[in-house]
Amino acid sequence: MAGNVAKRQDAVKSADGGAQALGDLVVDVFRLNGMLVAAGDALAAPARQSSARWRVLAAVEDSPRTVSHIARSWSLARQSVQRVADLLERDGLVAYEDNPAHRRASLVRLTPEGRSALRRIQTSQRAWAAAVAEQVGVADLEAASRILRRVQDALGQVGPGE
Repeated sequence: MAGNVAKRQDAVKSADGGAQALGDLVVDVFRLNGMLVAAGDALAAPARQSSARWRVLAAVEDSPRTVSHIARSWSLARQSVQRVADLLERDGLVAYEDNPAHRRASLVRLTPEGRSALRRIQTSQRAWAAAVAEQVGVADLEAASRILRRVQDALGQVGPGE
């Protein structure tokens, strides 16, 4: 009997510790997100862009995509991506084109001006990323990425409140 109680207590401690560990990770990721957005804004500023605009430009770098697809790939609200895409279109950095797969969902594609702005941002980003990687270490960054992907997978399988 005493052995069963000890096992249950260990399980509760482990669950509580796991919840605390995830909570700590969430806080760290939120802080990191804020720092990355600020850095992204600074990197994008010379091209007269922001992190939000950079995300949309990067999302259509290789091929045109719908606003919904861009939003899903970044886990963003479709409406916020639509607003940014409309601003990018107004500024001539992207264009909307007909989507043969869907009559009402246009594709967003880069214009030559958009590609130029994106290249300028990416050039600055590479130098910055290399400096950060030198301080942290490539192996640690790769390990952190693997762990974050595992957390993302788990979040996809376990919804809030489950």
